[in-house]
Amino acid sequence: MNHSLQGGGRQIRVLVVDDSAFIRTALTRMIESDPLLSVVATAIDGREALEKIVTVRPDVVTLDVEMPVLDGLETLRRLMRNHPCPVIMVSSATQEGAEATLEALDIGAFDYVAKPPSCASLDIVKVRDDLIAKLKAAATLSMRRPNLQVEAAPPSVQQLDPAYPIPGLVVIGSSTGGPKALQQILPMLPADLPVGLLIVQHMPPGFTAPFARRLDGLCNISVREANAGDVLAPGMAYIAPAGQHMTVIRRGAAKFTLNISPFPEETLHKPSVDVTMLSAAESCSSLSMGIIMTGMGADGMEGMKAIARAGGLTVGQNEATCAVYGMPRSCAEAGVLRRIVPLNNIPKQILLATRYQRRI
Repeated sequence: MNHSLQGGGRQIRVLVVDDSAFIRTALTRMIESDPLLSVVATAIDGREALEKIVTVRPDVVTLDVEMPVLDGLETLRRLMRNHPCPVIMVSSATQEGAEATLEALDIGAFDYVAKPPSCASLDIVKVRDDLIAKLKAAATLSMRRPNLQVEAAPPSVQQLDPAYPIPGLVVIGSSTGGPKALQQILPMLPADLPVGLLIVQHMPPGFTAPFARRLDGLCNISVREANAGDVLAPGMAYIAPAGQHMTVIRRGAAKFTLNISPFPEETLHKPSVDVTMLSAAESCSSLSMGIIMTGMGADGMEGMKAIARAGGLTVGQNEATCAVYGMPRSCAEAGVLRRIVPLNNIPKQILLATRYQRRI
């Protein structure tokens, strides 16, 4: 992020809220290791945070999920109601912590980071890089709220699209802003969707299973965390498990199974959108469809290139509806997107591509 985005060089002002002195100190050191960031205050619980936010007026808040006196979710509700500003949740990777963090995204949190599991330098460095990137993205977007409103009902599809073969599978890739976006569009798909979906959402370990359960409760299609050996079925969405890669193996003319593996190891993200999309292009050729959504960085660009080269349909979310226009931008600038559409139009693109006709 350049200095001009923050008032001609002004540092991004951060309020750190956590009941643990160790975590407050660790987060402060991580944040202030970047010259564009400054911790202007810390708070030990939600009540103190709500008092300090009035006086220090931070650009971004990091907020612990589990705190005494006033927990993270209630603090977030009050903050969004009275002093709305970008919030990064800091969560433990327990099932309870993951579920609370997903609820926080619904309430209005910009994103989240997982607490470092230990004091080991590698753990700290990984969290630091993620935290700094998300703080900068949140501050950049603090004056621009993406238009994420979508229709409540699935779009009616009347026209067919003969330009591309009917896909045998659809791969969706997303990162920052993805959980909220997926929760908005996947419920728009009908239960009798004639294709299976593979979803790669960047998440730390412990988060993908609760996220899959949350989506399954919201959607007409079935959603589950992917397991090795799963057979891709119509009307099913498979979430790549955190810390693993999800790839596709063709077993016949129209039969695909999933493989879950830690390899390749040297990827920036695990799961990686590129790894899944590259395997889909190799296994399904022109019968693969790729969709790239909101997120930082460029994961998915090589995979979308491969799908486009194979003759499959490639769709990107447009800038106006992205929380962060990074991953779709990289694909757009590479010239591999056949269509660029708002978030609420993505379900329609899937239905058009699969020649879906609503049963009467």
